[in-house]
Amino acid sequence: MSSRGVERFWDRRAREDAFFFVDTRQRFKAPELARFWQDGERALSVILEQLGIELSGEERVVEVGCGVGRLTRALAGRVSEVHALDVSREMLALAAEHNSGLQNVRWVHGDGRSLRPLQDAGFDACLSYVVFQHLPDPAMTLGYIREMARVLRPRGWAAFQVSTDPAVHRPRRGAGSQLARLRALAGRGPRGQHDPAWLGSAVTVESLQATAEDSGLEIERLLGPGTQFCLVLARRRP
Repeated sequence: MSSRGVERFWDRRAREDAFFFVDTRQRFKAPELARFWQDGERALSVILEQLGIELSGEERVVEVGCGVGRLTRALAGRVSEVHALDVSREMLALAAEHNSGLQNVRWVHGDGRSLRPLQDAGFDACLSYVVFQHLPDPAMTLGYIREMARVLRPRGWAAFQVSTDPAVHRPRRGAGSQLARLRALAGRGPRGQHDPAWLGSAVTVESLQATAEDSGLEIERLLGPGTQFCLVLARRRP
């Protein structure tokens, strides 16, 4: 699947129900926005705590796969500047609309395979959560890891989540899956659940470590290897 195909998929999901597809704990087509933003604050706090990251408030941060800005809003209140990148123009338009008061955020349309047009060695940190697991090819995820290394300053850090469990990316079968398809066709349930851009892919821990090493990153923490929610903290070598 091409990066253009991924962009089209997420543009359609944004039009269908952006808040549900960013956080599937939301009720489909009936979002609780206060809870949505509060959960973003909690998610960021958990990521930072689990990885042992302390923010100074002066960081320039890249967020990869910002969606409608669930974590962006939380980040913007804790750092100096956020460059929030997403492949979907539709998601970015909603993010800008719902976060219009954020003066230290730049919304960036990405190409689905890199962090361009962001500059080399221009940022203190990169963050990505529940994004790479949806990429249909593990080579895309590894490419983004290389790109994070490119944009980080020496000793800058990247905190991100990947899936390392191939089983969770297989299409679901059985009566429940058929019912979900029927609900989607009737407009009472989410579409695209069997699309490669939703099912995503897993990376191996070995490929993750090798890519980090080749890119100039040192993995400092790796939590949950073998699971869908594998958290990684990597730092750019001097």
